[in-house]
Amino acid sequence: MEEKLEIGREPLLPSKKENHGKNKYALGCGILASMTSILMGYHVGVMSGAQIYMQQDMNLSNTQIEILSGIINLYSLFGSLAAGYTSDWIGRRATIILAAAIFFVGSLLMSLASNYSFLMFGRFVSGVATGYALMIAPVYTAELAPASMRGLLSSLPEVFINSGVLLSYISNLAFSGLSNSISWRLMFGVAAIPPAFLAFGVLAMPESPRWLVMKGRLGEASQVLVKTSDSPEEAEVRLMEIKEAVGIPLDYTGDILTIPKSKKNGENVWQEMFTRATPSVKQIIATVLILQFFQQASGIDSVVLYSPRIFQKAGLKSDTQLLGATIAVGVAKVGFILVATFTSDRVGRRLLLLLSSGGMVVSLLILGLGLEIIDWQHEEGFTWAGVVSIIASVAFVIFFSVGLGPLAWVYSSEILPLRLRGQGASLGTAMNRTMSGVVTMTFISLYEAITVAGSFFLYASIATLSWVFIYFCLPETKGRSLEDIEILFER
Repeated sequence: MEEKLEIGREPLLPSKKENHGKNKYALGCGILASMTSILMGYHVGVMSGAQIYMQQDMNLSNTQIEILSGIINLYSLFGSLAAGYTSDWIGRRATIILAAAIFFVGSLLMSLASNYSFLMFGRFVSGVATGYALMIAPVYTAELAPASMRGLLSSLPEVFINSGVLLSYISNLAFSGLSNSISWRLMFGVAAIPPAFLAFGVLAMPESPRWLVMKGRLGEASQVLVKTSDSPEEAEVRLMEIKEAVGIPLDYTGDILTIPKSKKNGENVWQEMFTRATPSVKQIIATVLILQFFQQASGIDSVVLYSPRIFQKAGLKSDTQLLGATIAVGVAKVGFILVATFTSDRVGRRLLLLLSSGGMVVSLLILGLGLEIIDWQHEEGFTWAGVVSIIASVAFVIFFSVGLGPLAWVYSSEILPLRLRGQGASLGTAMNRTMSGVVTMTFISLYEAITVAGSFFLYASIATLSWVFIYFCLPETKGRSLEDIEILFER
């Protein structure tokens, strides 16, 4: 037993064992779990093009479009906060199935809407599903993944979110040739098809081993860990770490254990995060909230949702040109997220986050300057300043995608202790969605007040603060076990 206890305290040293056969199983499960993020990305991004036809068909004002576009992020707060309780109650896997079912309903409601109130209700249902997807996919993949693949697997939800955004842009262009009353309805309606297949696919996935241990199902957890670890020794170490975090005696070897109700239900989690929090927990919660704040406050969703308006300002005119350029943004976003996905486990989270935030600052400053020059020129058509503005827009998306986009979720999922992970992840998601809602629901009003260029100069200043925060406050987590990362915040 002494040997096991010692093994359980070694994970501060990164594991060097590799077994890519077993990792393929973890990779397959991570991909399947993250598919719900495609639905989330689609529902957020589809408004980018759909708003053009929806506004003409239903005679909506700019303010109504602004609210309808951004409100999904505030509605998602209900889902993200509920997802923490739901995932701790019914499990991570069942919560993913629930999210898919809510997406299905939301898609149908949006496609059948007959007035603005109906649209808002459909957006509410889709928003709840969005909150569920944002919270549960990163938590499940982080809890399933071995340390050697956690950066890769935990980046998958962000990859798929942006794949969903790209698909929504393609859908916008594909249905743009139809009548105004039909085109936007089909853009929303097609999103009802994938959730049914996803729900059945998720049934083939294992439950999170950490959730199983929290419920006292140690035998099942051990089987999952053997399949998803790089070696049998790592599976044993991971099981010991989870048992220690949950408070189960390390010498307990049974398959089933009755967990006391207070531990099973996590009824004191909120007190432990705030009123009775240790210094390290306070620092972890603050880090999660601030990181999620900066991810959205730097303006990425303004580019995702309103890129046709930005490109129109840059000189593009026809719907085909605007939607085609928007697809280019989506391709760049997805392509460069893969850079973070496949390099974060080798070069580390911190370096990519610093590179990302620094590049965002430069890109936003160039974008703002280009748009300012367009205002000075007063020329019709596509000018050199328009070219610079479009290139800067794409560069901003690229720099966001190689770091702050995917790694804010990876880092937040990693640093939260097991006992706080469900509710802590919900809290971080709530911050993320709140800021996304504020940014997207105020962008039109903001650029009408301080110009489009002024809006991006404001976002650049926020991105600068994010670089400073990352440099001084974020330790590296590459190669650490989830249960050991809390130690980093005690130093």
